[in-house]
Amino acid sequence: MAAVQNVLVVGGGAVGAATATLLADAGVSVDLVEITPDVTALGSGITLQGNALRVLRQLGVLDECLALGYAADQLVIRAPDPAGTVVARVAEHRSGGPDLPASMGMYRPDLARVLVGRAERAGVEVRFSTTLQELTQDDSGVDVRFTDGSTGRYDLVVGADGLRSWTRRLLDVPLETRSVGMGIWRVFAPRPAEVVSSEAVYGGPCYIAGYTPTSEESLYAFLVEDAQDRTTVTDEEKLAIVRRLAGAYGGPWREILASIDDPSAIHYTWFEEHLLDAPWHRGRVVLVGDAVHTCPPTLAQGAALGLEDAAVLAEVLTGADDLDDDLLAGFAARRLPRVREVVEASLQLARWQLAHEQGDVPALMGRIAQLTSAPA
Repeated sequence: MAAVQNVLVVGGGAVGAATATLLADAGVSVDLVEITPDVTALGSGITLQGNALRVLRQLGVLDECLALGYAADQLVIRAPDPAGTVVARVAEHRSGGPDLPASMGMYRPDLARVLVGRAERAGVEVRFSTTLQELTQDDSGVDVRFTDGSTGRYDLVVGADGLRSWTRRLLDVPLETRSVGMGIWRVFAPRPAEVVSSEAVYGGPCYIAGYTPTSEESLYAFLVEDAQDRTTVTDEEKLAIVRRLAGAYGGPWREILASIDDPSAIHYTWFEEHLLDAPWHRGRVVLVGDAVHTCPPTLAQGAALGLEDAAVLAEVLTGADDLDDDLLAGFAARRLPRVREVVEASLQLARWQLAHEQGDVPALMGRIAQLTSAPA
């Protein structure tokens, strides 16, 4: 018997949908609320490392994701010269196990649709254009009022509502989100035929300029610069900035550059970081994913860490008979050391790049690959 009988999950992103599905599969009644009006996802593409693919397999959606996305087992490094000269082909570690690809690129909205669809098939009641307005709790449950005026009572509330979590704010949990000092342009574009894995260029006008295939037809390209206020740029200025930065690189960038003509396919965000110390719960409300940890995508581990949170939380809740403070404290205690090590390593890579310092990148990446290869 699970420690909970009915659960509210706040946030319909990858982590929320995965948490809801795994609990529903175990017989728990789950409601999921998402503030946006439909299945959506910010940005263009996402890279899912092997430990993320392991959770997708647990959810039963791996084959569907692999059919939509693009799997690969190496990283190509090119020089910042006019020819885009290949200087290294690095075999990526299969952290999900030898029977899974090392990584997979995927169009973010496709991943969102797959995971929400899976939650619905598991019996999760999904409600869009709705989120928490207020909550009160006692020793036996949480009373919730939603923004549409409805109410509910739950054994547990899971806040999976992202970087600027409203659930976290309702709990009055202090957490400072800081800029790392870098900003990233992401562009959704057609995939040149020669691009069959993630590729990166270090140097030139950007700290990193790279791209990852997201399907047979598409990729997302990214250009990392110093963090700047880009909130007021016009569509024309957005195109001009991205074309100027991309134009400094050779190789497949030439073909990618020629296809950059749609400002709606370009997104800009800052690299940010935060990490909440344990505990990750207050009473019968627990926080997961970006609500408690976020880091720059230098190791492409953000989504993987969140999906691991979902799997571990579901395991903890369905493997106990009673919900108490010790159970939820144990969840954070199990997750925090692993998450902290990945967050710190991601930040270290960003610091080396900002300082133009040649750190021991292979050793750092190898350590994280070994860490994430172990079950969460």
